[in-house]
Amino acid sequence: MVWTGRLAAALAVCGVLMAGSAGCGSRAAQEREQGTGSPSPVGRLLEERDDEGRPYREVDEKDAPEVGVEVMPDTDGGWDVRLRLRNFRFSPDGAHRAVPGRGLAHLYVNDRLVALLRAPGHHLSPHMVRRGTHQVTVRLHADDDSVWAVRGKPVEGTADITVSEPSPTTDTTTDATRGPAADPTATG
Repeated sequence: MVWTGRLAAALAVCGVLMAGSAGCGSRAAQEREQGTGSPSPVGRLLEERDDEGRPYREVDEKDAPEVGVEVMPDTDGGWDVRLRLRNFRFSPDGAHRAVPGRGLAHLYVNDRLVALLRAPGHHLSPHMVRRGTHQVTVRLHADDDSVWAVRGKPVEGTADITVSEPSPTTDTTTDATRGPAADPTATG
């Protein structure tokens, strides 16, 4: 019955290790929730959260990422979104840890999340932005899904686009038998 004693000792050691790691994990989680933990090397988690409940990760303004948004119409009636980034690089899919100046971007149209971006360009199809004025916003996130922030405000860029109905086509052809259409303003 020696093996029973060894089994009991092994179980006791496992229990102590599990209790110790659980205690550390819960203390760290409590510190994060209360905002009393020490600042991490990638900023400080704030109590402020975005509309989806993601915490803001405050960084110094001098090292903060920046994003600008350009939206241009394409030939098929859609829109090409291009990001101008500074102090920011996209991380590969599957990254889950906050690293300074890295992460992904969330693309919103009229405050509705439409895409997660891991590249500086995206195409919006015509059905995404129908007739009217729309606000296209890109917000930068760390890979742990916290929102990069400066002075308590999310790091984001916004562009407004206005979609109008296609104009009716005008017949600009000439009738070969009559010659070009007369210009009523011409003097001769």
